[in-house]
Amino acid sequence: MANLFTRLKDTISADFHDALDQKEKKNPIAMLNQYLRESEKETEKVRRLVERQYRLKDEFAREYQRSEEMAAKRKHQAEVAQRAGEDTMHEFAVKEQQEYEARAERLKQSRLEAVEQLGVLEQKYEEMKHKLKDMHLKRMDLMGRENIARAHYRMNQVIEDTSDKPYSRFAEMDRYIEDLEYKVNSSYYRNTFDSKVAQLEKDMKDKENITG
Repeated sequence: MANLFTRLKDTISADFHDALDQKEKKNPIAMLNQYLRESEKETEKVRRLVERQYRLKDEFAREYQRSEEMAAKRKHQAEVAQRAGEDTMHEFAVKEQQEYEARAERLKQSRLEAVEQLGVLEQKYEEMKHKLKDMHLKRMDLMGRENIARAHYRMNQVIEDTSDKPYSRFAEMDRYIEDLEYKVNSSYYRNTFDSKVAQLEKDMKDKENITG
């Protein structure tokens, strides 16, 4: 049964990754944008860890300071109790002093470790920010190249016909314009022919009258 579930999980995972591959082939820029969003989320997680580590470091520092102050206070109280001959109070103060000093030592070490871890996290965070910026710049470059590729493809679609003859569409457009120009000129000539003939007749009559 376990093997069945394992195979089923592997099949579903393979189908999922195959679907992602198909999606990437259809729209690589969209997939790149998705990867960028995921990278931004991971970078944001590290940023929150850095902030949390800062708070921990400061908290360790505050607790260390309190323990140091309490150790010094109990040390002074132990000396007072010893001078006063209060053995029980002296013993209690000494024990408390030792506990606070041990706690302060542990807190001191914890703060040093927190500072070291903070340095690692900050370095990782800066690296991730730089990588994320580089990814954004690369995306811009790819988008620019894709736009150029699309523009060339569109221009080639206009310039080339199905027979791959260069400039055939422009040649076809030229022929259409020439044909249209011929039709317009012919129509203009037919529409003005009668008035031109009438003008010729009038001019001829006027000339005859003058010479007659």
